[in-house]
Amino acid sequence: MYGKCGSLKEARKVFDEMVERNLVSWTSIIAGYSQNGQENEALNLYFQMRQFGLIPDQFTYGSVIKTCSNMKQVELGKQLHGHVIKSEHGSHLIAQNALIPMYTKFNQIDEALTVFSRIKSKDLISWSSMIAGFSQLGYESEALSCFREMLSQGNYKLNEFVFGSIFNVCRSLSQAEYGRQVHGLSIKFGLSFDAFAGCAVTDMYARCGWLYSARTAFYQIGNPDLASWNALIAGFAYGGDRDESVSLFSQMRTLRLTPDDVTVRSLLCAFVSPCALFLGKQVHCYVIKSGFDLEISISNTLLSMYANCSDLPDAHKIFNEIKNKADLVSWNAILTAFLQQRDSGEVFSLFKMMLLSSNKPDHITLVNMLGASGKVASLEIGDQVCCYAMKNGLSEDIYVMNALIDMYVKCGHMTSAKKLFDSMKNPDAVSWSSLIVGYAQFGYGEEALDLFQKMRYLAVKPNQVTFVGVLTACSHVGRVKEGWQLFRAMETEFGIVPTREHCCCVVDMLARAGCIEEAEAFINQMELDPDIVVWKTLLAACKTRNNLDVGKRAAEKILEIDPSNSAAHVLLCNIFASTGSWKDVASLRGQMRQKGVKKVPGQSWIEIKDRIHVFLAEDCMHAERDRIYSMLDELWLQMLDDDYLPLQI
Repeated sequence: MYGKCGSLKEARKVFDEMVERNLVSWTSIIAGYSQNGQENEALNLYFQMRQFGLIPDQFTYGSVIKTCSNMKQVELGKQLHGHVIKSEHGSHLIAQNALIPMYTKFNQIDEALTVFSRIKSKDLISWSSMIAGFSQLGYESEALSCFREMLSQGNYKLNEFVFGSIFNVCRSLSQAEYGRQVHGLSIKFGLSFDAFAGCAVTDMYARCGWLYSARTAFYQIGNPDLASWNALIAGFAYGGDRDESVSLFSQMRTLRLTPDDVTVRSLLCAFVSPCALFLGKQVHCYVIKSGFDLEISISNTLLSMYANCSDLPDAHKIFNEIKNKADLVSWNAILTAFLQQRDSGEVFSLFKMMLLSSNKPDHITLVNMLGASGKVASLEIGDQVCCYAMKNGLSEDIYVMNALIDMYVKCGHMTSAKKLFDSMKNPDAVSWSSLIVGYAQFGYGEEALDLFQKMRYLAVKPNQVTFVGVLTACSHVGRVKEGWQLFRAMETEFGIVPTREHCCCVVDMLARAGCIEEAEAFINQMELDPDIVVWKTLLAACKTRNNLDVGKRAAEKILEIDPSNSAAHVLLCNIFASTGSWKDVASLRGQMRQKGVKKVPGQSWIEIKDRIHVFLAEDCMHAERDRIYSMLDELWLQMLDDDYLPLQI
């Protein structure tokens, strides 16, 4: 009684004062310590009991096996399994049912299944433990098969825990339709008002995007608890319905339910764009007033929220506030934030600071670093990250390997990218796509197409990026007919709906082949509304081919979408100049001045002594600008001495 009430001191006092202790006494005190999270003491008492010569029964084994699983004592758990088999209690359900979740916690599903298969008369606990094990370890199909077998083999009165596991499986598989059928079954068993099952089905519908069904299931719960409210708020937050998630949060507070850290983190995930920043800051105020900002997980979510809303200064401010207690998630969040804002220099600086902290980079950190290296084409830093990954056992991670390939591709080092790709045991579609795109972009169109054929031969399903690379390759090597065939096969054969990027590749392919009119006709027949990029591709081709008529129409379309677009004005000016229409050049230049259109300054960078120097056109901010401009003047004089004449436009 004391053990079940959590009063271990009183339970131990009664136990110690017993003149004579039997197996029930020992088992009760062991169970008390095990149930209240004091596993070490539970194990010590078990060993003492054995020293006194008492033989455990199925109840003792049940408690001590549970203790081993909580402590993740794999070897001891296997020894206990051996003792169970040797003892006369080897066939008792209590001990066998305890072994299944123990092996599940050890991530040894085969051993759990072996124990399960040897149980002659399975009860509901046996089935639910096995289903939960499959669900927790990612064996969703096996969990569903086990559930179907249970339904076919006995008239079990299913409980909320079985349905909770199956709803989690349906959520993981995004099979809302199957979950709806299981939901109907749970209603037949009278569990529609149960908080546990109701929370699981609400979460399942919400994560699958069936928000209306999630709300309906939630309101069927007799007395929804905090977990149920959290599931619904998270569903609408992740589903992109920011206003509804905020409304539900307000309703919950009206009912005097106190939000926890899960509630707040779920709500903050609803604010993912600059237009949501105002609401996000209101929630931030609530977080501070409620004292949640002291929790590192909340601070990390706030950091990500500001980064997603493009408010990098506030994200950086939060990180500086928590720097002393920052964990790996904090560092990865701030690195991701600066990478998204294309500030690679700050990413490198933060990474150096991270290496001086107590946090060790993981695969997410390295992926961010490799992304930053690729953006500034810093092969030296990328090589260092590659070495770090190999030394710390992260080179086998598929995400790190794909990021390494992508980095080498962006740095133009195709030899290293191909070498890494060949060293991978099981390259996925991302690995293949990165290499195909790299070959295509650097002019190795034939190699890219050969790689695509090999990918198809090995039955690796291509993705959207794969076809961007393939169509680019067809464009660069002039395979218009093959490119058309692949573009049409995207949806019919591979189930990939063409995006604007794919359409842009087709336009570029036709334009490079000199089919300017056909490219324009393709754009006009697109199911998607052509964006600026598509029209710019056509306009750039018109400049190359000196096609003034189509170029004018393409420029007009761009300026309809963005009247101040500088690239359209400049390209059209160049087309006028190439055809000798100098009056039109002067007129267009005058219109640009009148509208205040300015050309976006070019940006370049160079790496010197482990430092990235970034420059803009007419930059005056660099610390050594005087020396730089002196050198430019000297180069200009040398160019004039060699009779260089700049093109006057």
